[in-house]
Amino acid sequence: MRQDDLDALPDDLPVPEDDGAADHLPGSRLPSVSLPATDGSAVKLAELPGRAVVFAYPRTGRPGEQSLGGDEAWDAIPGARGCTPQACAIRDRHDRFEALGVRVFGLSTQTGDDQREAAERLHLPYPLLSDPGASLGLPTFEVEGVTLYKRLTLIVRDGAVEKALYPVFPPDEAAAQALTALGR
Repeated sequence: MRQDDLDALPDDLPVPEDDGAADHLPGSRLPSVSLPATDGSAVKLAELPGRAVVFAYPRTGRPGEQSLGGDEAWDAIPGARGCTPQACAIRDRHDRFEALGVRVFGLSTQTGDDQREAAERLHLPYPLLSDPGASLGLPTFEVEGVTLYKRLTLIVRDGAVEKALYPVFPPDEAAAQALTALGR
């Protein structure tokens, strides 16, 4: 990812299409998997009481590091680019989720170290969860042999998926789309 534009979305960003990979999610229970969080806790989404919003994304870039497959190739993958703008849009509207009593989590297959770096650099008020094994049964894709989550938003109540917003586009509208889905 180019260091100078982690926060920017190109004008010609390819639009992802709904390939049906999330059709099975509404009404399903999430698996009881413990995921490390950037706040030091271990989170089992299947056991969370009440409502939560889980924003899944491929991976956040690190300043100065090139994207998987190279920046141009990454930008050409529909739905790959935009994790930093997505995370920041959610950060900027986090108070609205709190006002609704909804917990917020970010989720990717990146390592805990990568997640902590992003959470600190972006000053995120919500934890990022690390699922390097892609164990939740969510839609994925591969780049250079690395399995990544496709961008989607889950509205979860008491461990079951109420709604799956998929595909999420543009990435920086993920928070607004989730708030609309929550009836806000």
